[in-house]
Order: sequence, then structure tokens, then C-alpha cells
Amino acid sequence: MSALSRWAVVGEARKWLGTPYRHQASLIGVGADCLGLVRGVWRAVIGAEPERTPAYTPDWAEALGEESLLEAAARHMVEIAPGAAQVGDVLLFRMALGAPAKHAAIVSGDDVILHAYWSRAVCETRLVPWWRRRIAAAFKFPGVEH
Repeated sequence: MSALSRWAVVGEARKWLGTPYRHQASLIGVGADCLGLVRGVWRAVIGAEPERTPAYTPDWAEALGEESLLEAAARHMVEIAPGAAQVGDVLLFRMALGAPAKHAAIVSGDDVILHAYWSRAVCETRLVPWWRRRIAAAFKFPGVEH
């Protein structure tokens, strides 16, 4: 596998801007949630998804109390220190202290992320302190150049 450009990841992610929020969806221009955005970018830059995503409810993380998202990311991506995250990397967030990670975003610039969240289309926003305090983990897509 040849090296994958960080900017190729961001370029693919930006194609999703404006895609409406749809829980469990991953179809550019039609609907996506935060995981659907990451899955769609994966398909565009890497190929077939490495595993089937099980059905999940909006409160899945709270209901299960398991690190399902973090564990799945660790199975298929390269974990890095959150402070080392660069353009094209994926950040996972805990929405509450002590809660499992349940939100994902792609770093698209200095303190800028691409993500989709409840009632918002895929958007590019600042990585403000509210989001920064909730970072649980960071990952690189496999094959991303250093």
C-alpha cells in the first residue's frame, strides 16, 4: 500500500460538508453521523470497510458503558497521542467525564475539525476548549504518511 496523504483524507472529508445529519447513515450528500463520516472517508481513501458496523442507538455508549468505538478504532487504525494529532487524523471524544468515547471528528487544520453531530450537517468547526477537554483518543488512518 502506498503512503496516503493527510491532505487526501481532509479533501475527501470536505466533500461531505453540508451532508445532513442522519443517525447511522454514511452516504455523502444524503446523510451521515460522526461515525458515518469517518466510514465514508475510509471507503474513499482506503477501500472496503474492515468490519460491519452494528446497529446502534443514540444512547448506545451510555447504555452499554463499553468503549466500543475506541476499541473498533484501535483494531483498524494507528493510535497516536492526542497531542500529536495532525491534519487527517481522527479524534474520539467523551461527551461526559467518565463516559465512553462516542463522538468522532477528522482534524482538518490547526484547531479545526470536520464532524457531524445531532441536528447539524457535516461541518468544519474550531476545536474549541469545550471539544478539546473531551478528547479521549487520536488515531491515524492506516498508511498515512508521517
